[in-house]
Amino acid sequence: MVRQLDYPAMKAVFTRFRDLEAEPKGELEHVNAYTLLVAVALSAQATDKGVNRATRGLFALADTPEKMLALGEEGLIEHIRTIGLYRTKAKNVIKLSQRLIDAYGGEVPSSRAALMTLPGVGRKTANVVLNMWFRLPAQAVDTHIFRVGNRSGLAPGRDEAAVERAIEDNVPAEFQQHAHHWLILHGRYICLARKPKCGICPISDWCLFEEKT
Repeated sequence: MVRQLDYPAMKAVFTRFRDLEAEPKGELEHVNAYTLLVAVALSAQATDKGVNRATRGLFALADTPEKMLALGEEGLIEHIRTIGLYRTKAKNVIKLSQRLIDAYGGEVPSSRAALMTLPGVGRKTANVVLNMWFRLPAQAVDTHIFRVGNRSGLAPGRDEAAVERAIEDNVPAEFQQHAHHWLILHGRYICLARKPKCGICPISDWCLFEEKT
């Protein structure tokens, strides 16, 4: 049986999140839309901290598609060797950089459909860029948000797509813009997979998790 928080509880939870951090920020370092796109593409199956360590030097040299192509695939690899699947990711970054130039004049498009035509860019990556750079209420569901959504009753769903729809359908409109970041940060630092920190959880009053510690 799917357990979903009712509207008053949903509003109370997100009001609490907003009271604690009105403007939550993503943790991937970037200087423009292009570097954000690249950072998110590199972050698949990697930590934000690991990506940031690799991209600080990279983005100092290549912060546009043109500069990335000039650096080349092997030059890019030298910067991202510490990131998982770095060879595949390097190929995709070079290909997406070329497509940005060929199809979009070197600019990152603000359309999910357009973003998803870029090599290595799926719905989750597109949603992060739309949310963080273009300030659209797109919900990028990762493992943290999937866990928090189901465990708490905020956004239950059998897969990431269902959790995304649950957030879009049930989170009050005033909280949609930042819902993604509040939930991911909550999952990253409080609602941990193995040992959730229920004792210091700011939304424990409403959470439906039956095994609260």
